[in-house]
Amino acid sequence: MKAKNIRFFSPQENELQAEKNAKAKALPKGYISAAGKIVFPSAAIEELGIEPETTKFQVGTDGGKRKIKNLYLVPTEQQSAFSIVRTGRGYSLPLDVILSKGGIDYSNQKYVFTASIFQHEDSVGYALEIVPEQAIEKVPYTGKPRGRKPKTNPQDSDQVPQ
Repeated sequence: MKAKNIRFFSPQENELQAEKNAKAKALPKGYISAAGKIVFPSAAIEELGIEPETTKFQVGTDGGKRKIKNLYLVPTEQQSAFSIVRTGRGYSLPLDVILSKGGIDYSNQKYVFTASIFQHEDSVGYALEIVPEQAIEKVPYTGKPRGRKPKTNPQDSDQVPQ
């Protein structure tokens, strides 16, 4: 009998695969509600490391742009800053006037964002990239028609019953 050529793996090869999966980890996501609130799910708050009860934010956008594509949240100690409010399963930041002035029509279309961390003046800030949610179009059913067959009226046909 002929000897088989077998390749064996080491534990180090398995660890490299795990590191690749960790690097491909998805960014925290949220959405803009129909009332104009930036909604963070609880999982996103935990992943970003935000303490919602104590943290207040300065909110900003890219300078010189008319339409908001990115929102920047920088933690601050100022009393006149925005604070996160507990709502349902997550937390929200009410910014309805700022979003509407920035060209985001949140009442007619749903917007989602991905959050990432950036450095701003020796502190950690959060960048929210806002994009409209793409609705998945339903594919029309092309299979066999289901249910009863529609009745045909004898008046519509060429044959006259006697």
